Amino acid sequence: MSNRFVESYRNWRQYRDTYNELMRLSQRDLTDLGINRVDIPSIARQAARR
Repeated sequence: MSNRFVESYRNWRQYRDTYNELMRLSQRDLTDLGINRVDIPSIARQAARR
């Protein structure tokens, strides 16, 4: 496998894991963190790039 494929897969997994974890939080928990539910995809993309 190429490094690019492995890196893409890792990024996708990080996105998916972050997205799912944030989506499981209640609205109250998200509010406490200062996160709007509509911002979760963007936050997950940022986490996957790190």
